[in-house]
Amino acid sequence: MNSTAAAPAGAAPAQASPSQTLSRGIRALEILAAAPGPLTIAELAEAMGVHRSVAYRILRTLEDHSLLVRDDAGRFQPGPGLAVLARGVSRSLQAAALPELTHLANSLDMTAFVAVWDHHDCITLLTVEPRHSGATVAQHPGTRHPINAGAPGIAIQSSLTEAEWEKLGTGIPYRPEAAEARCAGYSASHDEVIPGVSSLAAPIRVPGARPAALAVVYIRSSHQPPAVGAALVESARRIEKQLA
Repeated sequence: MNSTAAAPAGAAPAQASPSQTLSRGIRALEILAAAPGPLTIAELAEAMGVHRSVAYRILRTLEDHSLLVRDDAGRFQPGPGLAVLARGVSRSLQAAALPELTHLANSLDMTAFVAVWDHHDCITLLTVEPRHSGATVAQHPGTRHPINAGAPGIAIQSSLTEAEWEKLGTGIPYRPEAAEARCAGYSASHDEVIPGVSSLAAPIRVPGARPAALAVVYIRSSHQPPAVGAALVESARRIEKQLA
């Protein structure tokens, strides 16, 4: 006889408890992605807050799926399987943005990238560095920074009115610069995310998804910000037309 009590009619279904093992595996990948180099099992176990034996089982499973690999010294680093998974993230946006990023990077001599909105953060989805340049700012895919800091976050906010932003209930204040960016078409920041670095960004409105931002970062440039901002706006509009 089944003794499990049925939920009352109209009651909300019980929320499934999260998988601790899955959460730990994802955390291991996040730690490896943020690390400056390969990590040992002991270093990963300490960072994850688990015993070495637990960390080892998780890492072996991830290794079996090529999500991480070991070097000759037995240290772990991100594996090629992550690149396969990353290709499917916002696939249409990546395909539409890549030619525009390449054009912007090489014509402006700046690192160009697309940032997507993730909860309280902006995450770099795709980046292109100029072909011929001796000193550029590196902006690696997967780089994360708070959405309320820097031009990409301001640009993303600017795609919404303050009232629309408040309705989302993010708990993040609507920056005054976002209202200014709605008028100008692009946003600007300096010394907010990386000391000494400037950024300009324009919003990309993605059908059926949260807005993203098309941005450049630089230390110094011969190009005037309004001209760079106009170039970003034009590229963002071309991307949007492809996504429509």
